[in-house]
Amino acid sequence: MVYKVLNKINSPADLKGLTVPELETLAEEIRDRIIRTTAEKGGHLAASLGAVDIAVALHFCLESPNDKVVWDVGHQSYAHKILTGRNERFDTLREMGGLSGFPNKNESEHDPFTAGHSATSISSALGLAYARDLKGEKRRIVAVIGDASLSSGLAFEGINHAGHTKTKFTVILNDNEHSISRPVGAMSRYLNRVMANPLYNRVRREAEKVVMNIPKLGNKTYVMLRKLEEGVKNLLVPGIVFEELGFRYFGPIDGHNIEQLIAIMNNVLDFDEPVLIHVITKKGKGYRFAEEDPAKLHGVPPFEIETGLPTNKKNAKTFTDRFGDRMVKIAAENDKVIAITAAMKDGVGLAEYAEKFPKRFFDVGITEQHAVTFAGGLAKGGFKPVVAIYSTFLQRSYDQLIHDVSLQDLAVVFCLDRAGLVGKDGPTHHGVFDIAYLRHLPHFIVMAPKDGYELEAMLEAAIKYDKPVAIRYPRDYASDVVSISSFKEIEKGKAESLRIGKDIAIIAIGSMVATALDAADVLSSKQKIEAEVINARFIKPLDEDMLEDICRRHKKIVTIEEGVISGGFGSAVLEFLRGENIDKNVHVRTLGLPDEFIEHGSREELLRKYHLAPDEVASTIKAEMF
Repeated sequence: MVYKVLNKINSPADLKGLTVPELETLAEEIRDRIIRTTAEKGGHLAASLGAVDIAVALHFCLESPNDKVVWDVGHQSYAHKILTGRNERFDTLREMGGLSGFPNKNESEHDPFTAGHSATSISSALGLAYARDLKGEKRRIVAVIGDASLSSGLAFEGINHAGHTKTKFTVILNDNEHSISRPVGAMSRYLNRVMANPLYNRVRREAEKVVMNIPKLGNKTYVMLRKLEEGVKNLLVPGIVFEELGFRYFGPIDGHNIEQLIAIMNNVLDFDEPVLIHVITKKGKGYRFAEEDPAKLHGVPPFEIETGLPTNKKNAKTFTDRFGDRMVKIAAENDKVIAITAAMKDGVGLAEYAEKFPKRFFDVGITEQHAVTFAGGLAKGGFKPVVAIYSTFLQRSYDQLIHDVSLQDLAVVFCLDRAGLVGKDGPTHHGVFDIAYLRHLPHFIVMAPKDGYELEAMLEAAIKYDKPVAIRYPRDYASDVVSISSFKEIEKGKAESLRIGKDIAIIAIGSMVATALDAADVLSSKQKIEAEVINARFIKPLDEDMLEDICRRHKKIVTIEEGVISGGFGSAVLEFLRGENIDKNVHVRTLGLPDEFIEHGSREELLRKYHLAPDEVASTIKAEMF
């Protein structure tokens, strides 16, 4: 695609000579580039479109990479990538070996951090600012954070610390939902121009010195004048809370007026104190379908630009769909069931539940720690809370899992969507650590279904258990591995045998059960090796009777899981065998993911690369066990 301005931009330095009309054309072209690329590759569309003008204005005013921009989460950072020398490779977005869908420290010197979890930008940027000051460097530090992320406790902790220490850096609050702002008005724009003007701030500082030097009355007079100024600003500008926390506040600013953004930034980026610029943007800006339904087009698969609809939509239900359907059925029969999620109602499949049972549904925002402890309180109060959350985001509430649920022995059900390899979102989103960080928690029951039917059965069982329960399941379609004629209850701590074989036993958990069955078929047809396949179902408690029986009948065992091997399911099996003094007579091979962060790429590509595709598993078994 030939672009009038964008094709001339190879680095942020190329923006310096552009006029405002040229910058506006550049923003339009970047939006077109984002729309065309995500239509083909998928990605985070609506948020990225809304932040284009912020990125253009920032890189016009800053000197990146000497100056640092820390993008919160990274959903909004596509324009930043395009402006920082990655436009030619933008077609490789989220492909294996291509550009990451998030800021990535290994990808560009313009990305200080690899960021995929929200609310980290303020604390990270403040740390950079402190490092700058301690080293005596001259650089500007900017954190860009969305209004939803600002609800997180971590964001407030960063703001509180920055306001207390008065460290020089800038926070840009990208408010695309009008959740904390009033409409942008002429008076607020006027006050922002006044308050950002260098002359005004020079006079303001000198006046403060004069007032403070008035004998006996100086401090009282200064406090009175500050309260008067804050009162006027509170009437006309919704920023008093940030001023009280120690920030200079400017806003609301029209986030799609590049000229105004540049004027404000040029005036305040060099203030010797913490500054917050409150910017109002429209999520999905420039693409009608994203503007009309930004939640639906937040993260998108490949889609048709003309309609906004997915190009390859399958009718088959996902694990997420099956979870959501069963939750509705369970809640209709049990008025003690309460669903909780952290700003991911649609992502975890609770949209229908929220509509049908609004009083028993809580979206607590991007506050995973609060979600867990809140659920503990509900459980203590006699309810059955079900916390639906992505595996990677539950990591953020690890302390709460231990102290507020496990230690209290409370019957909270955790449903971990996106467990295992999630594909193109990459290392910040792969749910590969949950087995390792859950299985050692006292009182916890940890399960993983082989298919959609088993997920529903496990959910039904978990509601009845008087213990904390975690159920992990993948981001995948939930075809039933084995045909079941009637719905049967899952017996706690019991595995099932799915295939008989005399030569070796493969014990698989969750998503790897289907892989194990396919690998067994390959071994049988190509190697004449007959493998028994066990669906473990439970990571904790292990089916110890099954393990002892398997070890009596087999001297070769393979475990397979879609998670890190270190501390994972295979480790649990080995620990049991060693504890029972069985391991000396049995050769055990654990298959899973290595002790490293896994790059982005399709799930199929990653499974193959890490030797977890069926034929790869069969090859490993043949090579190492026979």
